[in-house]
Formats: sequence, C-alpha cells, structure tokens
Amino acid sequence: MYPYRILIVDDEKSQREMLSGYLRKKGLRPTDAPSGEEALSIIEKYGFEIALLDLRLPGIGGIELLKRLRENLPDISVIMITAHGDVHSAVEAMKSGALDYLNKPIDLEELMTIIKKAGERFKILSENRRLKEVIQSNSSATEFIGESEPIRKLLSTVYRVAKTDSTVLITGESGTGKELIAGLIHKASNCKSGPFIPVACGALPENLLESELFGHEKGAFTGANRLRLGRFELADGGTIFLDEIGEVPLSVQAKLLRVLEENRIMRVGGDYYVEVNARIVAATNRNLVEEVERDNFRGDLFYRLNVIELHIPALRERKEDIGILIDYFIKKFNQRHKKDVQGISSEAKDKLMRYSWPGNVRELENVLERAIILTQSSVIDTEDLPDNFRTKSNPPVSLSGIKTLKEGEKLLIKRALEENGWNIIAAAGQLGIHRNTLTAKIKEYGLRKTDG
Repeated sequence: MYPYRILIVDDEKSQREMLSGYLRKKGLRPTDAPSGEEALSIIEKYGFEIALLDLRLPGIGGIELLKRLRENLPDISVIMITAHGDVHSAVEAMKSGALDYLNKPIDLEELMTIIKKAGERFKILSENRRLKEVIQSNSSATEFIGESEPIRKLLSTVYRVAKTDSTVLITGESGTGKELIAGLIHKASNCKSGPFIPVACGALPENLLESELFGHEKGAFTGANRLRLGRFELADGGTIFLDEIGEVPLSVQAKLLRVLEENRIMRVGGDYYVEVNARIVAATNRNLVEEVERDNFRGDLFYRLNVIELHIPALRERKEDIGILIDYFIKKFNQRHKKDVQGISSEAKDKLMRYSWPGNVRELENVLERAIILTQSSVIDTEDLPDNFRTKSNPPVSLSGIKTLKEGEKLLIKRALEENGWNIIAAAGQLGIHRNTLTAKIKEYGLRKTDG
C-alpha cells in the first residue's frame, strides 16, 4: 500500500498510540494530535491524504474540525470515529463530507479496508485537480463538465493515459463528449505543444477520406492540381483524433493499420512513404467487437487501436451532473447571445432531471441554448423548453392490431421520432440503433414528420 500520510485526532492517548503503532507497521505514515486546535496547527506545516477524527473532542468538535480540514485540504479523505450506536452523528458527519465512519472499538481490518478506499479517492481527486491545472495553463477552451464519481474516475484515468504515448480508443454514445476527452488527453500530454487534428471519419466518402487522412500528390486524380498534405502529416508532433472510426471502410482500415505498425503513410498517387509521428486517439459509438465479428471491422486494427479504452458514461448514467451542466450552459449561452438569464425554475429543472437524454450532453446543450434564446424572462421555465418536455408522456405503445414484426417496428420508430421532435440522433439513441440505420428505416417505411 502507498505510504499515505494519516492524521489521527483523538483525546484518548492510548487510542492514538494504538492506531499510530498499527498503521506504522502497515507501512503508513501516521501523525497524531490530542485536539482539534493542535490538528489545525499541524496541517499548516504538513499535508495529509487521510484523517481519522474522533467525533467527540474537547474544544473544536469533530464535525467542525472536519469542515475546517476540508477547507484547508480539499482533497483529504476523512474517516470519523464514533461511539457505538451514535447513528445520528455519523449521518451528520457523512453529510459534512466524511468518506466513512467507524464505531469504537475499532475493527482494524475494517479500518484498513476504508483506508484503502480513502487513498483511492484522494488519488482520483488530486489527479483530477492536476489535470484541470494542466488544461487551464494551456487553454481554457476545452472543458469537460462533471463531478460525479464516474466522471472523476474517467478524468483520473485520462490524466494517467495522457502522459504515455499509447493509442487510445474512446467509446460512448453520440453526444457524450468524446472529442472533448480526446482534447483533454492532448492538452495533458507530452505532445501538447503540437497540433490537435480531428477527423470526422463518418462524414466523408471513401475516396475523400483516404485523401483527407493521407494527402495526395499533384495529378493523383481529376482536380488534384497541387500536392495536399493529409491530416496525419498535419498532426506530426501532436495528436490526430479519428472520430467515428467504426465508419471507416475496410480498404482504408488496412492503410490505417500500416500507420499504426510502421509510423508512415503513402499519399494518394504517391510512390514513396512519408514518416509521421502523431499520437492516435480514436473514438466510436459502435460496438467494435461486434463489428469485428460481422467482418465490418478488421480485428488486427481493433486490437492496435484498443490499447487503452476510455468509456464515457451516458448522461442518464450520471444524472447528478445535470445540475452542474445546466449552470455551465446558462453562463455559456448568456455570454454568446448577450442575455442575462439568472437560472431555471424548479419545475423546468425537474423535467430536465427526469428526461432520459438519448442525445446526451449535446442534446442538453441544444435544449438550453434554445431556451436562452427564446425566454423572455430572467428564469427559464417549462414554456421555454421543447414541446416534448411540456407535454405529458405518451402512453405505452399499444400492440393491438399489430400482426407482423415490421408493423411493430414501424410503430416503435414512429413513436420515438414523435417523442424526440424528429431529432434523428435522439430517436436513434432511444431505440438503441445507429442513426444511419434509423434513417434507412424512415425511408423504408415512408415515414414523414406530417404523419399523424
């Protein structure tokens, strides 16, 4: 176990000595104090990752000491020691920011389990803080908002990954912020002084994608009247971000594999290789394992890309971040549109909190920008939200009269489109299919927005 610095505060000398001796044998670095006042003077000289605080102390009590410790050391993990059965005080301690609590007499094995958890929490918080400092020192333009436990862990991993040269595969649904995470990796990396070059692989047809990635020689095809550098050459010394990597055709996948294996490319129409030195970060909203099984994606390329996988949770999986995101987007769009919206009503906020957000953070951002633009009040209310937030939810789909799978599929697709205001990405997210699949189904069934 890492030799964490642990502050023990207890007015019983025998308890302090017992805990200090035990923790020292476990390879930790304990320091003890008999009172809250002495503890506060100690932390001015030393930093601590973990604190064990007796709830009942002379002078400054345990709860007050907890609050003041966290003011001085925001990342410190605090474990409270309480008298057996003092449940009310333990709950109060947890509400004040304690990580956990132990009843006297202390079970030493349980103590070590909690210390391990406390150390992991401290590591995550401190790495998250260091990552933000690195980003802010370089640019304030790239922000990934969230304070939930899944996001803290994600950002902690981002910091560790960023310092390596490893290829990274970012997975997650559309709208979760995969390009933002790629940008964070770049800005916290050793190649942060180099360029960050994004490529939307799914937005380009096969012939243009190859030229976009690898460049082309003059005369390589009709219209190629000059030499053009590709994105890999432009990203030299920096990071290339291959978004929607699952959309890349098999023929281009083979050439991407060569780049990963040999660090060189050949321009379209060229007859020699060009050395490139760019870190590769890729992203997908597809399940690439399934795509490999279907022979839609090369297995060798997948394993080359998937050295380190970072999964971004969907917004519905981290709803505690919605309030923070709302405040952030209100501030952002106030500045952009020169408005002075002060906040959001509790009813409107409740509707946003209850929504499933199939389009994730991107959908929330669009909803709030629309609300900022349209509201005539200083507070966003339900009337400023899109129709699907202001109407009662539709009743469950009735299968009465449905005789075939196609009829049922058409009905489900139609309902999803109506519930999401014909937002293709949001409806596809709700149905659990790719937006291209949904678009094809809309054409197949002849669905139109005017359908009843």
